[in-house]
Amino acid sequence: MSALFEPYSLRSLTFPNRVWMAPMCQYSADAFGPNAGVARDWHFAHYAARATGGAGLILLEATAVSPEGRISPGDLGIWNDTQAEALRRITAFLKERGTVPGIQIAHAGRKASTKRPWHGSGYADADEAWPTLAPSAVPFDDRHPTPAELTVEQIQEIVGQFGDAARRALAAGFEVVEVHGAHGYLIHEFLSPHSNRRTDAYGGSFENRVRFALEVVDAVRAVWPEDLPVLFRVSATDWLSENADDGREGWTADQTVALARELRAHGVDLLDVSTGGLVGDAAIPVGPGYQVPFASRVKDEAGLPAAAVGLITEPEQAEKIIASGEADAVLLGRELLRDPHWAHRAADALGAAKRTPKQYGRAF
Repeated sequence: MSALFEPYSLRSLTFPNRVWMAPMCQYSADAFGPNAGVARDWHFAHYAARATGGAGLILLEATAVSPEGRISPGDLGIWNDTQAEALRRITAFLKERGTVPGIQIAHAGRKASTKRPWHGSGYADADEAWPTLAPSAVPFDDRHPTPAELTVEQIQEIVGQFGDAARRALAAGFEVVEVHGAHGYLIHEFLSPHSNRRTDAYGGSFENRVRFALEVVDAVRAVWPEDLPVLFRVSATDWLSENADDGREGWTADQTVALARELRAHGVDLLDVSTGGLVGDAAIPVGPGYQVPFASRVKDEAGLPAAAVGLITEPEQAEKIIASGEADAVLLGRELLRDPHWAHRAADALGAAKRTPKQYGRAF
């Protein structure tokens, strides 16, 4: 039996395998008007193909909890019921194929209002841009404007928006919700001392910097059924210094382990472990499986299940990660963009059974 294709359970939910699809923005929704942030045919075809290809869990792209929380004008949203209703077609198909439907809910903070990738990089053009928000008035880089520092009242409003988004996600048929706390977006901006310069209850000490993340998780867990799992995506390190004296102090792997313990106590079931994204000039030693050791530390030191992501491309590589206990699942991103049927190919390579649609049976 292949470890990669063994079922895996969190709470009452069982995933058919450990090949999971990481959230990846498609930047393909309308920016404004009554259909702003609403899923289109592209989104259905995109996710349906990966379910047909055998992914055990599909996490929909970063879906904004408010209009100003979008990464780009083309992002999906879940701040209203029209958006949630449009997602029901996707969740129904994924369940029909035996794939667990999940969604990542997010607020982009100071990295919001950026161009769609095929339009370039940096801040969106004036006709599509909006003011950005952050823990502190510190811009991401010189291509982004200085964000407005959030008031405590605004912070609490955003906490409520995450709870409302989770409630709508449940109504839309999702069985997993993931809180996006990584890649330099709003929650990550609160976590890292490099972007969080606050002096109130949300800044300074570790306990203060994680406060917003835990409040968001509490708001989500309060509306999410006890028998369904909540995930949290984290950037395990900013790839910056651990020395406050050089002005480049960042979030670290040690702090990630400490946060994981807190998240576990607040009802998070699995940590989706990535890295980076807080600054554009970090020196990241990218290579096959380069983020796996961070997931392994979370499992070993925090006792929280973890999924590994990042340059996991080959079936044998993914099998080793699961079989060795380094992670409980692997999340594939770009590899599933290149090959929607990666799970079927991996099953063949590892001698495991695959969930082939009956309509495609004659091809196998």
